[in-house]
Amino acid sequence: MSKKPEPQISLPFGVPVPVAPRPRPEVATPGHPPAAAVPPSPAPPARRAEPKPPVEVPAPEVLSVARLDRLIKRVLEGATADVRVQGEISGLHPASSGHLYFSLKDEREDATIDCVMYRSAPARARRQLRDGERVVLAGRATLYSARGRLQFIAEDLLQSARGALLEAKEARKRKLAAEGLFDPAKKRPLPKDPHRIGVLTSRQGAAVHDVIRVAHRRGGVALLLVPTPVQGQGAATRIAGAIHLADRLGLDALIVTRGGGSAEDLAAYDEEVVVRAIAAARTPIVSAVGHEIDVSLADLAADARAATPSQAAELLIPDERERRSRLAHLHKRLQRAVLHHIGDRSRDLIRLQRRMGDPRNPIHERAQIFDDLSLRLERSLRRRLASERQAQHSLRRRLEAQHPRRVLASARRAIDAAAPRLHAALTARLHRERAQLERDVPKLATAVHDTLEIRRRELGAAAARLDALSPLSVLARGYAIAVTETGRALRSAAEVRAGDRLRLRLHEGEVQARVEPTEDDES
Repeated sequence: MSKKPEPQISLPFGVPVPVAPRPRPEVATPGHPPAAAVPPSPAPPARRAEPKPPVEVPAPEVLSVARLDRLIKRVLEGATADVRVQGEISGLHPASSGHLYFSLKDEREDATIDCVMYRSAPARARRQLRDGERVVLAGRATLYSARGRLQFIAEDLLQSARGALLEAKEARKRKLAAEGLFDPAKKRPLPKDPHRIGVLTSRQGAAVHDVIRVAHRRGGVALLLVPTPVQGQGAATRIAGAIHLADRLGLDALIVTRGGGSAEDLAAYDEEVVVRAIAAARTPIVSAVGHEIDVSLADLAADARAATPSQAAELLIPDERERRSRLAHLHKRLQRAVLHHIGDRSRDLIRLQRRMGDPRNPIHERAQIFDDLSLRLERSLRRRLASERQAQHSLRRRLEAQHPRRVLASARRAIDAAAPRLHAALTARLHRERAQLERDVPKLATAVHDTLEIRRRELGAAAARLDALSPLSVLARGYAIAVTETGRALRSAAEVRAGDRLRLRLHEGEVQARVEPTEDDES
């Protein structure tokens, strides 16, 4: 008879795990203790063949869930210790504990695995993890027992590059930005008091309930749900069509929203058809796609972006109760201010009435002051007029005294009176000057004669010296001056050559001469 195989656990990836059988415990009942184990006695000598009793097959062991999880976890970690896994990151979100949770997607096949990178991992690797990145991670597979979920523990990041989904999104973003679809100057202002708001999202999603909850709490606005798929194949075209439809309904504003998800779940809102539909809409649009860390191209094209659907509703819907409360508060403040102002003016009026008394008294006082001032002004004008008349009379007398006829007559009388005295004085001075001149003439003649005689003697001495130095005097003694044809006087025989023509200047006249060679020259 063949030996029965041991019980095994078959895992999804085909690794059998042997399970060692445990002895079945004996159950003790009250008053009957369990029998002691007795070793088997040696078999008696075979005298004849007797039928053997059937072999009992032990029943499969019943495992607890915790033990099964531990067995699977041990096998997984032993089989995948220090493996390298390549894929694209999706749905990255950090936890408050510092751990990073994300999914790793195979770009070629439809396969995904949940991943976690603990905060003890290298900081460099933690900083480089981003949605859409194509990475190579080092780590091990394990089983998260609390949820019975297979996950990969990433211990290090070996290689990082942009994933296909992120590269396509960035290329689309650059293209649409170049066309001006994300230009802040083109964004429309949100209405301050909308009455009808369209909500474009899934009918079954939680986003529409968040918007309804906020609208119900704030009140005063009507919501129109335009249902549309938010993910999956063809979702982008359906979303764009819903935007075009809602834009033609004459609504005050639109909310394009959906809940959080992975990058693949949010990919419909990165499609070009959705971005162009939002940019072309005439109705102001608030986009609330995913979580706060998820920024889709629809968020960039919308007129405003909200982190959550509730925040999008709060951006558009004013709080009716808050507005009423504020209005009542402002009404009370205005009422108190008006009453306070009226009270202050009333008190001022009473105080002024007490200070003024009978209103006719100030008028009478002002009339009396006016009469007094009129009298003073009249007196002042009379004094001023009399003073001006006196000044004018004085000026007239002075002007008449300075009349040209009077001035000329006075000057003529003065000249006539001074003429005899002036004539007598001039005659006397002329006689004195003539007498003095007659006395000085002999002296002047003598001085002139002496001066001329001195100058004549000095001139004769100078002429004698000049004649002694003159070349003509030398020529008169028999000398001659030899001059070349150019007029240069000769000082040495070396200055001429035989055959040169010379002019000899004598005391009286000139003679021509020619230089002849001497015996010294011939030798």
